[in-house]
Amino acid sequence: MSIPLHEIEARTYRERRVASPGAVVDGVWAVPVPLHGSPLRSVTVHLLESSAGLVLVDAGYEHPGCWTAFRDGLATLGLGVEEICAVLLSHNHPDHVGFADRVRQASGAEVVIHREDDFDHQRAIGRGGFLDQLRRALPAAGVPAETAQRMYDEAVKVAHHAEDLVPDRILDGDTDLTYGDLVVRVLHTPGHTPGHTVHVAHGVVLTGDTMMPEGPTQLAIPSLPGDAPARDLLATLTRIRDLAAHGEVHAAAPAHQYAYRDVAERATELLEHHAGERERALEVAATHGAGASAWDVAPHLRWAKPWEDLGHGTRRFALMHTAALLAGG
Repeated sequence: MSIPLHEIEARTYRERRVASPGAVVDGVWAVPVPLHGSPLRSVTVHLLESSAGLVLVDAGYEHPGCWTAFRDGLATLGLGVEEICAVLLSHNHPDHVGFADRVRQASGAEVVIHREDDFDHQRAIGRGGFLDQLRRALPAAGVPAETAQRMYDEAVKVAHHAEDLVPDRILDGDTDLTYGDLVVRVLHTPGHTPGHTVHVAHGVVLTGDTMMPEGPTQLAIPSLPGDAPARDLLATLTRIRDLAAHGEVHAAAPAHQYAYRDVAERATELLEHHAGERERALEVAATHGAGASAWDVAPHLRWAKPWEDLGHGTRRFALMHTAALLAGG
């Protein structure tokens, strides 16, 4: 468990409440947006101050309640949507890209994402959207047809969203983005998604969904030959650990839970955890022989509850995580 930057935010999270908008550090604002009906409860979008305007990192769900909560949160801080000059998206999941286009329409802000998470690019290379990936991945993971269909149908209820956002700027690799007197360092940090990025400014690393203060990181679905999400994540965690170890960042602000101080220690903890679970998954697969699937391996790994007590939705997450651990050999 990490050291909170602001104890009140950690306490609010543990009490299963949504925190109030406030400063992370000077120049960085946090606006938690409730996610009604989601077990995540909220997503925290961040705003960076610059002489050119506000830079928004991530953009909640495309839902009237989320949009209203975001605008109300800005008003609480004395800020307005019309002040936003850029929307930087850490990745393309629905709780991060949702109202990006609304912000653009309201303020003229540019929308920025990494190429590997751009929806048009995903379709062009055959990866497709999240549900396309899931439909292929479940049978590939050895899930029996009837169970795979049930898992897919349940996923559609919570994961279906428009995947038609067209960005104004598409990034490749690492990039420095300049907005007036502010330089945002954008690092390509795959693992949670192929095109996930983290953003560094004002001594803070905005980690998106890559590094929460509590719990493991959910791995991307391996959907193309050569995908290796677990290996990608280990490299990503190493990069973030080194940023903190070299004094380039002093705090982490994730998109869920709360901001924390001990960035290098948390990255090391997650490195050890995910390296260990990958090693365990490969060991179990070896005992089943050539062709062992995630369906064979997952029941033998450690989850929050015993395998037989997991519901279909949780088993779906566990199976896709296991497939990611096994991908790349």
